Amino acid sequence: MTSGQHTLVQLGGKPAIGLFIVCLFAFVAETQLSQYVQDNLGFRQPYLLFYIVHTAFAVLFPLHLLYLSITTDHSVPALLKILIVAIRRHLSPKALSNDSEAAFPTRKFTVLVAFLTTCVTAPSLLWFIAVALSPVTDVTALWNTNAFFAYVFTVLITRGAWDSRRLVAVLIATLGAFIVVYGGSTAEVDDGGSSAKAPEHDPEHRPQAPLLGDLLTLVASVVYGAYQVLYKLYAVLPDDPEAGTDDLYSSLSVSSEDAFEDVEDTANETLLAHHEATHTLPFGLYSNMLTFTIGIGTLLFLWIPIPILSILDIEPFELPRDGFTYLVIAGIALSGSIFNGGFMVLIGVWGPIVVSVGSLLTIVLVLTSDLIFGGAADTATIWSILGCGSIVCAFAMLAYDMAKKR
Repeated sequence: MTSGQHTLVQLGGKPAIGLFIVCLFAFVAETQLSQYVQDNLGFRQPYLLFYIVHTAFAVLFPLHLLYLSITTDHSVPALLKILIVAIRRHLSPKALSNDSEAAFPTRKFTVLVAFLTTCVTAPSLLWFIAVALSPVTDVTALWNTNAFFAYVFTVLITRGAWDSRRLVAVLIATLGAFIVVYGGSTAEVDDGGSSAKAPEHDPEHRPQAPLLGDLLTLVASVVYGAYQVLYKLYAVLPDDPEAGTDDLYSSLSVSSEDAFEDVEDTANETLLAHHEATHTLPFGLYSNMLTFTIGIGTLLFLWIPIPILSILDIEPFELPRDGFTYLVIAGIALSGSIFNGGFMVLIGVWGPIVVSVGSLLTIVLVLTSDLIFGGAADTATIWSILGCGSIVCAFAMLAYDMAKKR
């Protein structure tokens, strides 16, 4: 195996790298379409759009099952059975070792789904609220600090050592995001202090409570950073071959196995059979199943604020006026579900540090797409280019470090 092939394998292989590229472009599509539907089509329903996008998370898993049933020898019932075994073994290893037909851990699974739905929903809602209270530049910059918090929580929770290279890379990426946001914003304001791009410079759209908005964004960033780490530690299957690419989590996996060492000794055959079953899971299927549950949770419970917001006249409910708007919203939902679902897969493969920094590459792509398709060449500055370069370099440092250690 050549060094290039070895590096490819350590980064999760072609599926992971291909998925990462798809996720980046999906985010750009979601961002551009969201801006288009609100600014050009006049459909300003942020919470409704949030609800539609997060409900669309439920689409990926059925499509994945359908794809596998067509392109492989696996049937849908067989795949579902493997998933059930994997979940039972992950959430109730003791019960499974004592009884191969143990009941499905419904309570634990419900708690897991509620946790995932809350941790994905809360930062998004805080972001939507913050946008109405603070300048967009502040909200964007503070939100992108989640990469830094993901690293901090990783070290604190796993009790690992601080890695100077990773810390420097995360700080460079975070600083690069600040440079893009604030450096690029200087080109939006003309000599008179007005801006066609930034509504916060308009007295009618002046931020109402910038300090509160900034604090909400910071809380959202902290919560999302913690969520990525906790998802990696507790939601991802510990014996999933996709999940073994970050040595910061190896000590936790080993200690988990030691805790159940006596269980494995008493029922070795049973656990070995289920171990093999877990390893036959197709790439991304388990993560897509978790994403599916978030979508179902959103569908069943998060519609409740819609009539409340309409009654309080905070966001009067209205449907799109034409078929083209429906089509654009469908594009937002599809691209948003691909981005979020794909990154849940990648957190399990690469870990939250690399993924959170990698997600900052979306800033580079969004800026590039604005320059190409948005006619925003006059907003590009040397600072935005420098910031984008910093983000790219930081991600390259982390990817190289991860491949080298493996």
